[in-house]
Amino acid sequence: MFAHGYGCDQSMWRHVLPAFASDFKVVAFDYVGSGSSDASAFDKRRYSTLRGYAQDVLDIVEELDLSDVDFVGHSVSAMIGGLASIQHPGRFASLTMIGPSPCYFNSGDYTGGMERSDVESLLDTLESNHIAWSATMAPVIMGNPEHPELAGELEASFCRMDPPNL
Repeated sequence: MFAHGYGCDQSMWRHVLPAFASDFKVVAFDYVGSGSSDASAFDKRRYSTLRGYAQDVLDIVEELDLSDVDFVGHSVSAMIGGLASIQHPGRFASLTMIGPSPCYFNSGDYTGGMERSDVESLLDTLESNHIAWSATMAPVIMGNPEHPELAGELEASFCRMDPPNL
C-alpha cells in the first residue's frame, strides 16, 4: 500500500509502482481533498487529526480484505501509517517511512520540526492564498533547482488540492 504525502496524490508513485506490480498486489489511493478523491467526503471533525486519515487507511485495508500489508508512507503519511498499524497491528507486515517526522514542532530539546510561529504563518499563507503558497513552496520542498519540471509537477499537485477541505 502506497500513501502519498501532503499536497500530492497517488500519481506520485507512477514510476515506483511498476517495479512492484508483477510480484505484489499494489494499492495506491488519494486522501480526501487530494487527487481524484470525493471532496464532499471531507468531515472537519474526522480530519482534524491524523487519526481520521489513519482510519481511512484502515477502511481501505478492511474493504479490500488486506493482510500482511507492506505500508509505504511518504511524509505525513508515514505517521498516518504508523497510527493505523498501532490500531490494527495484525493487518500490517511492515512500514516503510519516507521522510517522516514524529513531531512537526520544535519542543524543548527536540529540534526536528519548525517553530510554532513559522507553522502558523505557513498555515495562514496556505489558507489566504493557496496558489501563491504552492508556487513559493514547491521549489523549496522539491529542492532540485536543476530540474524545475519536478517543482512544476509538485506545484500543479498542490494546486489540485481542495484547501478549504484540508
